Amino acid sequence: MVKVTIDNIDVEVEEGTTILNAARKIGGKIVPPAMCYYSKLAGSGGKCRTCLVKVTQGSDKDPRPMPKLVASCSTPVQNGMIVQNITSPEVLETRKAIVEFLLLNHPLDCPVCDQAGECDLQDLSYNHGSSLTRTEEPRRTFEMIDVGSKIKLHMNRCILCYRCVYTADQITDKRVHGVLERGDRCEIGTYIKNVIDNDFSGNIIDVCPVGALTDMTFRFKSRVWFTNPYDAHRACPKCSGKVVIWLSGNKILRVTGRKDEYGEVEEFICNECRFDKKEMSDWIVEKPRKIKRNSVISQNHYELINKYGSHG
Repeated sequence: MVKVTIDNIDVEVEEGTTILNAARKIGGKIVPPAMCYYSKLAGSGGKCRTCLVKVTQGSDKDPRPMPKLVASCSTPVQNGMIVQNITSPEVLETRKAIVEFLLLNHPLDCPVCDQAGECDLQDLSYNHGSSLTRTEEPRRTFEMIDVGSKIKLHMNRCILCYRCVYTADQITDKRVHGVLERGDRCEIGTYIKNVIDNDFSGNIIDVCPVGALTDMTFRFKSRVWFTNPYDAHRACPKCSGKVVIWLSGNKILRVTGRKDEYGEVEEFICNECRFDKKEMSDWIVEKPRKIKRNSVISQNHYELINKYGSHG
């Protein structure tokens, strides 16, 4: 075990643990934000730079500070390491600039985006962004395309986090989409419409931190804060069958994987559970889903709602 200090809080973690996961062990506001890192996906991280932190002491053996801010999602801790996140003005100022960079081409269409209310970029912008922009150049624009029969790609919103690519690589038999072109021409694409059709393709919707990949069966039906999430399960031969159903009254508007407090799916689910099972009779409802993340969804007290989605 190694001991690391993050924002004046000591924690012991296993050797090889990253600074980000050490911070997550402490929890609370000192946890750096992460738009591309996903603990369930090998190789993820190091793309968005929102998790940059300042290492003021490298270790007990070498107390020199690291000369530049480092990505906490890919930097392992050392014994005696001292890290600053929200206690460093340099980190906060840099994070503000990174948010501005991520929004360079973003359409800022939260009022019509299905991801509004549970969008990591929206939360990041609110906590670390600026109300003004210094850019005058036109934004990149793309036509929306259907990459699957029930998945719509809105590339204008994409921040190129690569999560959907890693998901397709690691939980499906074959990947048919990826990052096309290079540099400022990069985009997620398939070249052929409606080509993503494997049984677990819907998980790319769950891992997307913005509204670039959306569920066409839920599109424009409701705002998430008007729906009531419940843990539910069914006997599914393809996946665990453990999901969250989102209700309006006693009608299921959408089905998603269960996510932890950092917005990461606990278990990936199949497309049959996600897209085809939209009747209450398809599911055994367990309990209201408590949304622990800092979002508009968590502001309501869903533990007071009965299993049929009405207030008791």
